[in-house]
Amino acid sequence: MMARITPSSKIIIVGSGVFGISTALWLARSGYVDVTVLDMQDTASAGYDPLSGVDSASADINKIIRFSYGSEIEYQRLATEAARMWDEWNAEIAATPLAELPERLRDGDKRLWWNAGMLRMSSEKELGVFELESLENMEREGIREFQFRTDDDTDVNRAKERGWAHKLDPCRREERFGTHKAVLDSTAGFVYAYKSCAWAQYLAKKAGVQTILGPVHGKVLDIVSKNDRPVLYTADGREHSADLVVVAGGGWTPSLVSEVHDLLETTAGSVATVQIPKNQPDLWDRFAAENQPVISWGSRQGMEVYSLPRDEDGIFKIGWRKTKWTNFEDVGKRRISVPKTAHVTEQKETRIPTDALNGIKQYIEINFPELIPLGISSTKLCWYTDSIDNSFVVDFVPGHPGLAVCSGGSGHGFKFLPILGREVVKILEGQEPQTVYGQMWRWRSSAEDRRNGLEEGEEGPRVLSKQTMASEGDWKFAN
Repeated sequence: MMARITPSSKIIIVGSGVFGISTALWLARSGYVDVTVLDMQDTASAGYDPLSGVDSASADINKIIRFSYGSEIEYQRLATEAARMWDEWNAEIAATPLAELPERLRDGDKRLWWNAGMLRMSSEKELGVFELESLENMEREGIREFQFRTDDDTDVNRAKERGWAHKLDPCRREERFGTHKAVLDSTAGFVYAYKSCAWAQYLAKKAGVQTILGPVHGKVLDIVSKNDRPVLYTADGREHSADLVVVAGGGWTPSLVSEVHDLLETTAGSVATVQIPKNQPDLWDRFAAENQPVISWGSRQGMEVYSLPRDEDGIFKIGWRKTKWTNFEDVGKRRISVPKTAHVTEQKETRIPTDALNGIKQYIEINFPELIPLGISSTKLCWYTDSIDNSFVVDFVPGHPGLAVCSGGSGHGFKFLPILGREVVKILEGQEPQTVYGQMWRWRSSAEDRRNGLEEGEEGPRVLSKQTMASEGDWKFAN
């Protein structure tokens, strides 16, 4: 049920990740003067840094910025618009005095967004259907010239002219295997994720947003309705009443809003890192963003692996998305999938399933054999929410006045950090006619037998407790 909000309405957002902080920022920019963000993690003090103990999909080392969406032209257009805002953020940071920057941006690289390119690499002898659809869409949108097919002489020559040829085959697949089918997107790249969130929170606070953070004051235990208004109860025993509550809790959203059980599910991707030694300059230079693109390998071809250039500390991140894991526990009277993280949850987990580790090691063995002697340096599960159709969910919760959900990132939400809140505000305001994103992200259901895995439940094969978990001893490669 929609809440009619005014500039003076009391608005509470639960969650300070991408969906929450972007919404808060754009509400403040749109003239709303009483916006407060609650989070059970002190993302301000930790600067969202995963190495400082923050557990969430948003609190990551880096994230991919891509524009290839197959036939989903609306997401492609929004991502393209977001790219311009990432450029603006880079410029703003460069122009901000060092002492005024958030602490996490004062050291190391002073930019968020790196236009390193993204190589969409086939694991087969031909490009897949999704890849061909993406190219067709980009042709229609007038941006095909920025895509370079490795098997198209015209594209290869254009890549050489524009200085991108050295990123067409960084794994030397043509030399080693005699074939290399890929497309290099010269508009794509990556962002430093934790620094990006810290910057967005800085901008939100500068615009007037208040925050209540930490496991006592910021942790929401329950959400109820009183006199047709949403009321939150936090771990410190306090009651918070509001005109509008927006739950943007990432992987914890289904725990707080039971009504999403047929629409959203908490799942995890698998991540591993390799530490590139600075005293090996050949590797250090090769895996730098100047020479190494973001790579996806075998997407929709049964591999589902990606990697990003090393960061300023030499961390080379590799992700495996072939299977998205679930973890079922009791939440009240419900049995639902919930996060199981390294720091925040009662039950801790830093390992990933053996299947995932083997998939990552296979990627290294085939594409980067020079990293084999280094072995794996760390592993983690990255928890987020999947929707029934991989599209976001931004809408009011039926039967609950003033309560909305902003979630369902489905593993592709981070790139929209600078712009997502703009579209969310339009939905919260009930703008008519409804925007294209309001229609895409509405509360919905599906009669399909297959609903992105949500139909499996605890009986399905992706449950974490059914997996063999990889130990640190598995990080080394066989001789």
